[in-house]
Amino acid sequence: MKSESLALVLIVGMAAPGCGGGGEAADRETNARSRAMEGSSRPDDDQGRCDTEAPDREVSEYDTSGDSYPDVRRVFRRVGTAPLIRLILACREADLNGDGTKDLVRYYNDEGRPMREEADRDFNGTTDSITFYQDGHVVRQEQDTDADGRVDTKIFFERGRVVRAERDL
Repeated sequence: MKSESLALVLIVGMAAPGCGGGGEAADRETNARSRAMEGSSRPDDDQGRCDTEAPDREVSEYDTSGDSYPDVRRVFRRVGTAPLIRLILACREADLNGDGTKDLVRYYNDEGRPMREEADRDFNGTTDSITFYQDGHVVRQEQDTDADGRVDTKIFFERGRVVRAERDL
């Protein structure tokens, strides 16, 4: 009896992968996404600014909104030689409003600490806020508050607190 149940389990276990248990569903989902993207109003170019083409880069994308489109991209830099290769975050960008265009990009230094963040806060396709970091902390923020393409406000920080602001009138 024991050997018969074991044989049955083995047969079922070997047959299940060939039955399309997960493969067909995954194929249907991929095809549905492809069809959805064909008629999509999303731009082909998501305005990504991270360097994804360098030979030492690895890219991962995520759909955090559940709309079947990746809205977060993280780019890592491979450092070292095998077997001691490690990944360091080099750049991260996100589509904040779901329009298919990356609105926020943060660049990281060789240690994986933030250096600069560029944002399109009014979602018009141009950067209107740049935040600068030093040792992982915000030290300055530059803003284009009147949408003329030029920085008109600078805010300076020390230890996480605003210490000075300048405005070009």
